[in-house]
Amino acid sequence: MDNIEFYRNVIQSLLTAYAAIPIANGLIDCYTVFDMKQDHYQVMNVGWDHHRRVYGCVLHLDIKKGKIWIEQNMTEMRIAQELVDLGVAKEDIVLGFQAPEMRQYTDYAAV
Repeated sequence: MDNIEFYRNVIQSLLTAYAAIPIANGLIDCYTVFDMKQDHYQVMNVGWDHHRRVYGCVLHLDIKKGKIWIEQNMTEMRIAQELVDLGVAKEDIVLGFQAPEMRQYTDYAAV
């Protein structure tokens, strides 16, 4: 299995497991959105918490030029570390939510 296919499987597995965790408050659905052709992977929350509308992307990962880009993480999950624990090299993970000039100070790839 090549790296890209391995990365797709790892991302889908992690995001599917996260989306399966029940949300304690409100009537909120948590589900995955996978675009395997364009390599975009998301977890969405949609529903109502009493009178408050809940709608948004809580996790968003992309695969670009052979690397996993973490574009959004609004969860308590340390997704980059989870990826490393599952066999993804740190130099193949980009913290896309970090400003480009700050990425050099992380343990992960700058681009």
